[in-house]
Order: sequence, then structure tokens, then C-alpha cells
Amino acid sequence: LTIQNSATKDVELIRDTIKVPTIEWKLVEKGGKKIAYIQIFSFNQTVNSEFRKVAEEILKSDADAIVLDLRNNPGGLLDSAINLAGWFLDKGKLVVSEEFGNSTRNEFKSDGNGALKSYPMVILINGGSASASEILAGALHDNKGTRLVGIKSFGKGSVQELQKYDDGSSLKVTIAKWLTPDGISISETGIEPDVKVEIDAKEVEAGNIEIGTPGKDPQLDKALDLVR
Repeated sequence: LTIQNSATKDVELIRDTIKVPTIEWKLVEKGGKKIAYIQIFSFNQTVNSEFRKVAEEILKSDADAIVLDLRNNPGGLLDSAINLAGWFLDKGKLVVSEEFGNSTRNEFKSDGNGALKSYPMVILINGGSASASEILAGALHDNKGTRLVGIKSFGKGSVQELQKYDDGSSLKVTIAKWLTPDGISISETGIEPDVKVEIDAKEVEAGNIEIGTPGKDPQLDKALDLVR
């Protein structure tokens, strides 16, 4: 395949089945500390069971802290975000509120065992972190002061409903918005990081930066420094 941008280059493609993982994790050593680096790629139907397996492995490991990477995670199921929050929060903590136009609210609270709550943790976010990713990041930030590193999240915090009509047409209507525990509207402001670290897309394209690789990922390196 020939790709033309500022320059023209040929790329060899291989026809194959593309398998996108839901979660990956590994132990990273930094300054004498062992840090569990967890990447969550989406909040799909399997993330709950897969995260349970990862959590059990981390609890049995020598991990001293956690870096949770939600960068470029477009979100997915609300229930999954609430379920994962339960691993880091005491039971009954507010995870997110659903506010309607008449100012009434539905509150969604954690219902987990808080098994990972004692680990120092930093969360990575960027402009590709949306929806359930923002809900989880906001919940942990507001409830326990978990620091966020990266750049501002996408800002996908609206609740929509499909209205169907007799002529077969339909209209998707926004009926509510998501609020973090501190009352911040995700759709209006997004989630702001505590420590802003930008990544130059040109450096990534040139191969000088490898997202998810310690030593070659400035945002991850900053998170590792902070959490240790």
C-alpha cells in the first residue's frame, strides 16, 4: 500500500484476523518499586471478567502501586465502569450521577470489594478517553484524589434516547448528562488532568515515541515517577 502524506512511502500489509485485546497488564520496575501497569482498551462485555482476573493476579504479585492507562479508550458499558470502580472504592461511594433537564438525578454507586483501594495509583487520560473511561477516571479522582496525567479527555458525557415515529423515521435525543461525584459535567468540560503532559504526534509517527513503552512514552514515564 502506497501512502502519501508529506512524503510517499510503501507499507506491506498482511491479511490476517485482527484481535483487539480488552485489558493488558505487566509489572514495571521504577526506582526500586514494582508498579502494575494496566491498559484498558474498551469497556465491553468481557471487561468485567477480564479485570477480575487481572486484579487477582496483581493482588498475588509484588506490585507496590498501579498505573491505570485509559488513553484512547472510547468507553462502552456504564455498568462496567461502575463495576471496575468498585475494585478501587469502598462500597456505596458515588461513581457518577445522571442529571435530567428538570434537575432530577439518578445516582450510581460502587458495589465492589475495594480490593485494590490501598495501592497508590495514577491514571492516564487523553483526548481519546471518552464515556465510561471518563466516568471511571472522574470517580477515582473525585473520591480518593487519584492523580490524572496526560491531556484533557474527550468530553462524551451525554445520555441519549431513540424516539421512533409512525412514518418509520427516528430521532436520537439527548435527555441527560453525566456528572462526576464532584458535580462536574463530563460533556461540558471533559476531565482535566492534574499533570498535563502532551505528546507530539509527529514524534510518534517518526517512531521516537512508543505509547505504552516505559522510557519511550513521556506520559507513562511521568505517571510512573508520580506513583512511586
